[in-house]
Amino acid sequence: MHFSIPETEVRSGENRSTYVAYNIHVNGVLHCRVRYSQLLGLHEQIKKEYGNNVVPAFPPKKIFTLTPAEVEQRREQLEKYMQAVRQDPMLGSSELFNSFLRKAQQETQQIPTEEAQLEVYLSNGQKVKVDILTSDQTEDVLEAVATKLDLPDDLVGYFSLFLVREGVDGGLTFVRKLQEFELPYVSVSSLHSSEFHIVLRKSYWDTAYDSDVMDNRVGLNLLYAQTVSDIERGWILVNKDQHRQLKSLQEKGSKKEFIRLGQTLKYFGYIKFDPCVTDFPEKGCHVIVSAGNNELNFHVKLPNEQMKEGSFKVTRMRCWRVTSSVPVANGTATPCSSAKCEVKLELAFEYLMSKDRLQWVTVTSPQAIMMSICLQSMVDELMVKKSGGSVKKMLRKRHNGSIHRSDSQQAVKSPPLLDSPDPNREQIVKLSTKLNSVSLRGISASNSANDISGTDFHGNYAFEGIGDDDL
Repeated sequence: MHFSIPETEVRSGENRSTYVAYNIHVNGVLHCRVRYSQLLGLHEQIKKEYGNNVVPAFPPKKIFTLTPAEVEQRREQLEKYMQAVRQDPMLGSSELFNSFLRKAQQETQQIPTEEAQLEVYLSNGQKVKVDILTSDQTEDVLEAVATKLDLPDDLVGYFSLFLVREGVDGGLTFVRKLQEFELPYVSVSSLHSSEFHIVLRKSYWDTAYDSDVMDNRVGLNLLYAQTVSDIERGWILVNKDQHRQLKSLQEKGSKKEFIRLGQTLKYFGYIKFDPCVTDFPEKGCHVIVSAGNNELNFHVKLPNEQMKEGSFKVTRMRCWRVTSSVPVANGTATPCSSAKCEVKLELAFEYLMSKDRLQWVTVTSPQAIMMSICLQSMVDELMVKKSGGSVKKMLRKRHNGSIHRSDSQQAVKSPPLLDSPDPNREQIVKLSTKLNSVSLRGISASNSANDISGTDFHGNYAFEGIGDDDL
């Protein structure tokens, strides 16, 4: 996740006094508003719990009122502090840090703790209404949804809650995966828009784990619903013959066979992002990015209107980072309110184009952090499998730790980049009629990623995400 403090506010306190509030953004969206004293209190608690040797540097107190320049300096220092704490595997996942963020989020949005009903959508558009407390964290809400659906405990970790925005045309934009430091009810309520809602979707990439999910009735139906939805949205490509086979399987009620056929189709299990801009192969190219199968797929429109398609494998990415910036005028950041501050987000990754040539590729998109989260989760799965660990166990425990690539690992021969699309490929054919809706008693989702062999890692390249990336 990407933490930033892009702006400050002068607010009124008790007895008509004023104070500086620091607006903490997560993934470019305001999460909470805190005072320096609150962050100092968190810092002191962290020191007491974990010791001085693991705590990042914290900006010192000032005796006198801060000048505007000093406020800006403190803002930058606090931003670096929050990023450093979040990046630390121990501190960033600690209940101390996460509970501080949850409490601050609730206080900022001024939503009291009380009983409430939250709607969580399934992939087929069906709603699951769960009774929760407004202060329930993400894990609590996920478990409440699983209980309502009768999804077994050992399969809960295969799914996650995602905040999405649905456009008037039915298009779906993934904003982020809901994290352990936020309150889902507060997160969606604070947006004050019916366009935003929470969706239950599977949270793994390797299709090998679909079998675990399909062994359960509810899991099968969830996975079936997601497959149907992805086909309807055009995220999974189907030709006329495949379309006919899918309809036949649907009419027979053969859900497992329907999913297995779906697994053979192009872009099965991918997440598709909104159109954005990239500097590859030329600066200013419009691109549609999709994440899945251990890669970022680019469908690029060149300045000469020619279309190119290619993929960047995560096993060939040396590192990546997410950067955010606010509008700049006359060399200084443009003042903006917390609600309307336009934050520019970029995902940049260093890619091994050939044996001895590394190149940075940049994508400018409001969904840059979601792309980064997808990369990190793919890396996590690959590294657990390579180390002989159990991804099933990782999913069941909902492990969020970052996994790093060792120095002995190397990259391999580069696949072709941005080849022209196959002119003989049949045009995408969406299912002409809406696939049958699935009942609440059976529904699930899916993603794909092939196993990799040990030879897929070569060279002294750090396999890590720079910038608070974890899923």
